[in-house]
Amino acid sequence: MDTMQAEQGNNGGTSPRQSSCIVNGPIIVGAGPSGLAVAATLRRHSVPFTILERSDGIADLWTNRTYGRLRLHLPKVFCELPHVRFPPEFPIYPSKREFLRYLHSYTAHFSISPLFGRSVTRARFDEATSLWRVTAVSSADGGEVTEYVSKWLVVASGENAEVVVPRVKGRERFAGEVLHSSEYKSGERFKGKRVLVVGCGNSGMEMCLDLCEHGAIPFMSVRSGVHVLPREMLGSSTFGIAMKLLRWLPVKLVDRFLLLVAKLILGDTEKYGLKRPKLGPLEIKEVTGKSPVLDVGAWSLIKSGNIKVVAEVESLGCNGARFVDGNEMAFDALIFATGYRSNVPSWLQDDGFFTEDGKPKARCPSNWRGPNGLYCVGFSGRGLLGAGADAVRAAADIAGSWQEEMVAAGAGAGAATISPV
Repeated sequence: MDTMQAEQGNNGGTSPRQSSCIVNGPIIVGAGPSGLAVAATLRRHSVPFTILERSDGIADLWTNRTYGRLRLHLPKVFCELPHVRFPPEFPIYPSKREFLRYLHSYTAHFSISPLFGRSVTRARFDEATSLWRVTAVSSADGGEVTEYVSKWLVVASGENAEVVVPRVKGRERFAGEVLHSSEYKSGERFKGKRVLVVGCGNSGMEMCLDLCEHGAIPFMSVRSGVHVLPREMLGSSTFGIAMKLLRWLPVKLVDRFLLLVAKLILGDTEKYGLKRPKLGPLEIKEVTGKSPVLDVGAWSLIKSGNIKVVAEVESLGCNGARFVDGNEMAFDALIFATGYRSNVPSWLQDDGFFTEDGKPKARCPSNWRGPNGLYCVGFSGRGLLGAGADAVRAAADIAGSWQEEMVAAGAGAGAATISPV
């Protein structure tokens, strides 16, 4: 990291040490796939950077908060980060372990060295100096507080920074185990137990499948409609077919095609308690960000009754749950497969570029570039493919600005020698 320590002090006693660092190049918040993609592209532009990451390694979500059987739900060609392809020997749908191997190789290839254990608590634009001031607390060094200062700030902390656990009446009375999907690793320890999974997205479906395969008795609570599509149709990936059709046809027409083929392959999902939303799978993704479920085996177990679909939970009791349809059932464990949310509003002061939900507002000319050297990557709702595209755009924009700064600095004070991070 090419930085200059501007000031350093100690408040005395047990107060954490505080310091300030001027950063040469942009500050990137987050060392997940989005942050790594920005860093790699900046490296290709020979622009230095500093990555602040709150965990102790890259890709914290994939490393520490996903279950063992997880695979990419889309073919690998749609999940590659900029400039480096997956190894040819990897399967079409890489496993969690294979994807992490790819990310670590990607990080090494571009010599990316994030500052780990740095939790960003505040970021604000200083109008007086036209600089971003980013405060981070170290998990080591006695909780040292450092203010990083830069002309550019890249928000790459992602849409999945914090778990979402809904409030359920009576939860404190439930005697069984309660966990979020981020804590679930395998269904092995639930063998023979009745497990209620709250949520019917891709994670909820796949955990029910995993529970079944480990001898548990899973029940899936469905609150609202969900589109279930086969992962592949007509010999190709469903996502790939959709992307090709969207080049020529409007979203509504592509949705009609997908639902027609899905019904031919899967049958009527509503007969088994999975009501389809009024909007089509691609349209609802555009409007709400909610992805359709790409089935990897759970659907056949729902049809056979091995995975039982139940209504929304109304309340919990000591031994189980009561549902909005009046039914009551006993359970040994409860898993919230209720997703994640962005945590950007808790630390970024940006004058309204982000919504209260921590997502960039749709505005012209883009939703990846904000005012005053602010950029966001990984918030497009288009997965790894969208994050990669935004990373390339953001890095190129920063590189142009950074090079202008270097030319101006060289003209004013002689050429400076600057080493990339």
